[in-house]
Amino acid sequence: MLEIYFCRRWVAVLIALATFGSSNAAEPTPVRVGIVNASSDVGFFIADKRGYFRNEGLAVSFTSFDSAARMVAPLGAGQLDVGGGSPSAGLYNGIARGIAIKIVADKGSTPAGHGYQPLLVRKDHVDSGRFKTLKDLKGMKIAGSAPGSASTSTLNEMLKKAGLKTSDVDRIFMGFPQHVLALQNKAVDAALTTEPSATKAVQSGAAVRIMGDDEAYPNHQLAVVLYSANFAQEKPDAARRFMRAYLRGVRDYNDVLLDGKLAGPGSDEVIAILTEKTAVKDAAIYKAITANGCNPNGKVHEASLKNDLQFFMDEGQIQGKASIEQVVDNSFVEAALKDLGLYQAKRPGK
Repeated sequence: MLEIYFCRRWVAVLIALATFGSSNAAEPTPVRVGIVNASSDVGFFIADKRGYFRNEGLAVSFTSFDSAARMVAPLGAGQLDVGGGSPSAGLYNGIARGIAIKIVADKGSTPAGHGYQPLLVRKDHVDSGRFKTLKDLKGMKIAGSAPGSASTSTLNEMLKKAGLKTSDVDRIFMGFPQHVLALQNKAVDAALTTEPSATKAVQSGAAVRIMGDDEAYPNHQLAVVLYSANFAQEKPDAARRFMRAYLRGVRDYNDVLLDGKLAGPGSDEVIAILTEKTAVKDAAIYKAITANGCNPNGKVHEASLKNDLQFFMDEGQIQGKASIEQVVDNSFVEAALKDLGLYQAKRPGK
């Protein structure tokens, strides 16, 4: 009986050790992701909610920032693995200082029908005739997100259409949700505001949508996915797995788009994810917004990035030398496409 007891105890120990070893082998890789809590974070949110990250053996955690510029330092220090936001002058200044952050995928862009950062003008200016054409922006206070952000380049393209320069307007910088209140309080005359804040401003009666940024600046690369050097170089397998999961989320998003809106089959599920993950809890807002574009095959619009970088340089926002070739790394998207294949729209004519 004693031999049987010790035999059973030994078997129990072996099982415990085997279980411990297998649980350690299956332990997910932590990935720290910086987000700006915008509708263009939807690819991250879908991949998280539907378990795509988890299925790739990743434990993703999100930290909110008010702009991508504030992610540069923690990305450079390895405190973040992934970031998502506007490719700003701050990013390129970090590159010029030797911080090896990489732009690895599209997060938000403006193909036709996806002008998700429109120009808004106060409704009282439109009603009174103070604003009729883009030339009437001269002398106005115009809200943007931050100095050296991609939205400043959008404004530049709009002003160029009217023969104006950025020096012809008074640029005011604040977070996108604050734009709504500033328009309502008449603290600014106009704003370049991303969704869903843009739709909220219009629905409140404070502003009129004048022009989508897809009209002023087609295929503008407004938001990107960033990888830290630590993540890309020291954890390349996890970085490839992250990209696979992210692109699956982006493809699910593209599947529910219809005529620039979240209106196709399955859109209610995506809207439910957005209302859960963002500060906007009204599903009707997301049904009304102009949805951001996001390349289901991942790659960024490099011509747009080059145009923005030149604008930042012309404005004196860049200290040092930086180039798009230094910062864009398509290898993770290309590796994901080998596994996933090119995107095939589920609905004809999408």
